[in-house]
Amino acid sequence: MKQIFTFLLVLVSLHTSAQTGIPVPQLAHCDTAIQQFMKRWDVLGASVAISKEGKLVYDRAFGYADQARQIPMQPYNLLRVASVSKPVTAIAIMKLVEDGQISLSHKVFGPNGYLQSPYYLRLITDKRIYDITVQNLLEHTAGWDRSVPCDGHSGCDPIDFPLAVSKAMHAPNPVGDSTLIGYLLKRGLNTAPGKHYAYSNVGYLVLGKILEQVTHQPYEAWVAEHILRPAGVLEAHLGHNLPDARQERETEYKGRNRKASCYGTGQKVPLSYGGFNLEAMNAHGGWIFSARDLVRLLLSADGLNSRADLLSASTIETMTTPSAANPAYAKGWALADGNWKHSGYIDGTASYLARTPDGYTWAILLNSNGTSAQFWKALDKLGRTCVQGTDSWPSHDLLPPELNASELTATTSKTEAARLRWTNGNGTRRLVLVKADTPVDAFPQDGVAYTAHSSFGQGQRLGLDTFVVSNEEDNDVLVRNLNPHRQYYARVVEYRQDETTNNQPVYTLEGNPTLVLNSKEPVFAVVRASVNSLFARYFRSSSNTIVALHVPVTTRVESVESELTPRTVYSAWPIKQAGLPQQLPSQHTESRVN
Repeated sequence: MKQIFTFLLVLVSLHTSAQTGIPVPQLAHCDTAIQQFMKRWDVLGASVAISKEGKLVYDRAFGYADQARQIPMQPYNLLRVASVSKPVTAIAIMKLVEDGQISLSHKVFGPNGYLQSPYYLRLITDKRIYDITVQNLLEHTAGWDRSVPCDGHSGCDPIDFPLAVSKAMHAPNPVGDSTLIGYLLKRGLNTAPGKHYAYSNVGYLVLGKILEQVTHQPYEAWVAEHILRPAGVLEAHLGHNLPDARQERETEYKGRNRKASCYGTGQKVPLSYGGFNLEAMNAHGGWIFSARDLVRLLLSADGLNSRADLLSASTIETMTTPSAANPAYAKGWALADGNWKHSGYIDGTASYLARTPDGYTWAILLNSNGTSAQFWKALDKLGRTCVQGTDSWPSHDLLPPELNASELTATTSKTEAARLRWTNGNGTRRLVLVKADTPVDAFPQDGVAYTAHSSFGQGQRLGLDTFVVSNEEDNDVLVRNLNPHRQYYARVVEYRQDETTNNQPVYTLEGNPTLVLNSKEPVFAVVRASVNSLFARYFRSSSNTIVALHVPVTTRVESVESELTPRTVYSAWPIKQAGLPQQLPSQHTESRVN
């Protein structure tokens, strides 16, 4: 009995200390520090990425991606970053400033401002609002002060009380970002613009509206096209409210509070799932990222020489120059001892991004959080502990390829096989995964090499019934042993494995080309799935990616390959239709969004 008890204790210990990603012996103390932090603050899961002089030297994940503790957190998981979205918006606005499309000193509202919509202007009674500039918004000096109570609330950030905003503005639920902006315009300012620093979520929502006005594109689409993709960032999207609408590989969130649903149903729901409206937070708190791609973004705007920057040196200097009202905050960045940083918090999420002048950058993303000052001090210290405790650094760079494979097609005929072809990305090799009946939903893990076999079912298995059918430098494979009466889903995964990565494979899982092979369609109906679906994703409102249909001329192609035929494309980022939150106990504690 004693031996059995000891064995069970070992199993529990292993279960509660899950860690994934490529081990880095030089930073073993960092593994320990993160695990101690998680235990101290009861953190469900954490993803941590650290770069040195432009190289991603550490990319590890700890704990769990789901509350049932069945799925370990992986470095490829996506998490909400809350107010770390503000540096994303700041970089985007500064890019527009550099390109001459926006001026920091230009007025925001009014006949000569960037935002001239009657929807906004009809609400303005405080004439000081016409003096707000773009710079005021970036520096949190527009004149709104959320710490001052309003309308019976302990503060005046409309993000915190969407149902009251709906009632006050006679707007349907859930209220959108324009309604939140309108609420504060109607109330007026607490101080004159430029005179007083007061952290403002709504101010950054206004910046998002300015971006849309001057670019004539949706906020997410423009940022993706002009900031994220040029930086090599693929693992970033705007998030959604409810569990059924999570992005592929997005974690669950272990919130601590409940409140009335922002959908106006009268139900009490988890604050992290419909208690607040994440979809109205976009430019101030709506992004989800992987930790590694958050680091990659900062490396593209850090002003250091290790990697090319998206912004000029003078623009970066302007972005990180403190405001006259607060020497500890610039434009989207908190400043301390030459470091740039920003934290983020909403119920169920905590995030931290930092850059030091001596070439270190780190991102820490959590899917649960504490709220005390001691928690935030410990989180601030965690990255510095990892960096300062390292005597020797690895030379590898664990960033996955930023250009994915694309243009996946299939050629078929009358045997039980299909030839898949694609265009290679900028990795060194690529995996081809095939699964019968349902889409591929198992993913390769960094640092793990996989054995392939072109006969379906004989290569290495990933998850349930997903098999590796190719692991080559080439751009085609003849997949055999396919049942003509079944449907098959294929996915190509670009990866890098060379001296740069210390011969460890690191996989790109966002934007993989995918297709479906279906025997029930005519043999000439060929569907092409391009990496352009990644671009198309930022313009769509439903779960369908935009694909190119190609129907060749009706010339019979003689081949030894299968009659199975591509039918349609399965999106690499499935978004389910959001339903209403389910009824939950009525326990309710409000929690401020930062």
